Amino acid sequence: MGTFAALEYHLVSYRRTWRSSVFSSFALPALFLVAMGVTVGGYVDARPSGLGAPYLDWIGPGLLASTALQVAVGDSTWPVFSMFNWIRTYHAMRVTPLSSAAILRGHLLFLGLRVALATFAFLLMLLPFGALHSWWALATFAPAILTGLAFAAPTFAFASVVPSDGYFAVLFRLLVVPMSLFAGVFFPVEGLPAAARVLAYASPLWHGVELCRAATLGTATAWGVWAHVAVLLAYFAVGYVLAVRGFTRRLED
Repeated sequence: MGTFAALEYHLVSYRRTWRSSVFSSFALPALFLVAMGVTVGGYVDARPSGLGAPYLDWIGPGLLASTALQVAVGDSTWPVFSMFNWIRTYHAMRVTPLSSAAILRGHLLFLGLRVALATFAFLLMLLPFGALHSWWALATFAPAILTGLAFAAPTFAFASVVPSDGYFAVLFRLLVVPMSLFAGVFFPVEGLPAAARVLAYASPLWHGVELCRAATLGTATAWGVWAHVAVLLAYFAVGYVLAVRGFTRRLED
């Protein structure tokens, strides 16, 4: 019950701020799809690409998974840090019967809901472009949410231990931005050098992209569905354990 009490706090807060996310959830995906899928896609589709689908249809699920990652990163860096250091919301929660683990789980559940809403918005944007080729597209919510949580849980742990929010700039420059560019969102990772390919395979985003692309296009994944799911679950499980330790140390020591 403590987990849902913590979730209720975030839902009540979001009820007052949801309008600020409408543009980023609906307008930005549509603009990016037009810019990359239609404009750049016209050049890509003009010559053999080997993608097996029009570029807009191919890049759409990649952008969806990347959006899930961006939402997860946005909600698990400065918001988490501020609740520890600036507004101290977590500390206020902890003086109630809520445990540190329940506070963490409630926030992670809210983040999963945010990713689900962003996924819904992105699927609505893909629909008029004719980029959804299979009823399996309805299952895209699962890999998108799992992709977000696979990155959010370790980031929650990171945000609970860093002494300054300046460390988030390092996180974005060394991990988030390279991952977004080279994890199969915009082009197949098979075209990368061997070392870069290994890094792409190790990133949670690539596995999420593969699952989302398989769902919307109705095709097979590179490694099989359960292999990708297992990697994402491993990221989440390790991140969750570390986050529980970080939250407990900050709120109970």
